Amino acid sequence: MSKKKKTKKSKKSKESKFQTSIDESLMDDVVFFRKEMLRGKTIRGNVEKAKIAKDMLERYTGHRFKDFQKQIILTNFHYYVERFNDIVPDPIYTQGSAFKASSSKKEKVTIIEFGVGSAMAALIGELMSAVEPRAVLFLGLAGAVHRSLEVGDFVLPIASIRAEGVSKHFLPPQVPALPTFKIQKFVSQILVENGFEYRTGTIHSTDLRFWEFDEKFKENLVDERVLAVEMETAALFTVCFVSKVNIGALLLISDTPMKPGGIKTKSSAASVFKNYTDTHIEIGIQAMKEISGRGEKIRHYTW
Repeated sequence: MSKKKKTKKSKKSKESKFQTSIDESLMDDVVFFRKEMLRGKTIRGNVEKAKIAKDMLERYTGHRFKDFQKQIILTNFHYYVERFNDIVPDPIYTQGSAFKASSSKKEKVTIIEFGVGSAMAALIGELMSAVEPRAVLFLGLAGAVHRSLEVGDFVLPIASIRAEGVSKHFLPPQVPALPTFKIQKFVSQILVENGFEYRTGTIHSTDLRFWEFDEKFKENLVDERVLAVEMETAALFTVCFVSKVNIGALLLISDTPMKPGGIKTKSSAASVFKNYTDTHIEIGIQAMKEISGRGEKIRHYTW
């Protein structure tokens, strides 16, 4: 009797292990096919999409693909490109059907002006992946939320709240929008070496342009404990993460809309450009130029 029971138990154990092996194998297949589907959506994982992206990048910027450098600066404003052209010794400047771009082979940096808003940010985030840049830095302007911030202060964001409408097409809403840590770490080092103070924390990305006149929106910003608000960073962080593009951001406080008389105007914007743009760009150029030699190797996980 005892031998028979032992045999039955042994048989059940083998069947259980066999079933577990089948379940694990099926799960591995599901995960593999899911990864392949996700990879196929990216420019790096889709040959046809990559071909169109390269063509579109050249058309939108007017830049030859071979002129793009492996370190890229992003901006929303024409003036930043104009100042870049004056700062670098060898600008290759072009204007395409939608964007402006300029490259310096000596400094090993390209700057792209891509417009305003999360939709354009997501587009350039995808298109840049065709270049396979080593590092990307967004030099953006932001409105201060925290009362301690003043015009001209730098903010190095560690995360951005995804309150715009584009990033949901790339990642589920529960996934945070984060920069590449090693790029933020390196930019922080450059700031410190040059004697510049900066704040670090969470920012809020919105697609509501006239949020300054929405009291409920402003109350929500305070509840979120964010430092500043802008329109592009969450989309850039999200899309670049999906596209395996290493990205950081250095934001300049351009106005203080939470304070009386603090909303940006034509006059105050001109003053910000005049007083702070060159410093902002020079930090960006130095960071991107030196990251190719001094920066740590950045490793992407395979999804």
